[in-house]
Amino acid sequence: MPSMIALQSGAAAFFFLFAILLLAVSLAMIVWTYQDAQANSSQPAFLWALVVFFAPFLGIVLYFLVGRDRY
Repeated sequence: MPSMIALQSGAAAFFFLFAILLLAVSLAMIVWTYQDAQANSSQPAFLWALVVFFAPFLGIVLYFLVGRDRY
């Protein structure tokens, strides 16, 4: 029985680290989009940051296709 508890805690740690990694990537995409939109877009940067916040991967694609003035 103790080996089963160790296996479960190892899996929980893996999923926790994976969740932290996803959170870090999501926050990095939001910050990058905001900073890039300030420099390369005529539209409000905070709106693009909100789009990426609510739909991370779709938001980045939309920003590249619609939001940027320069490529």
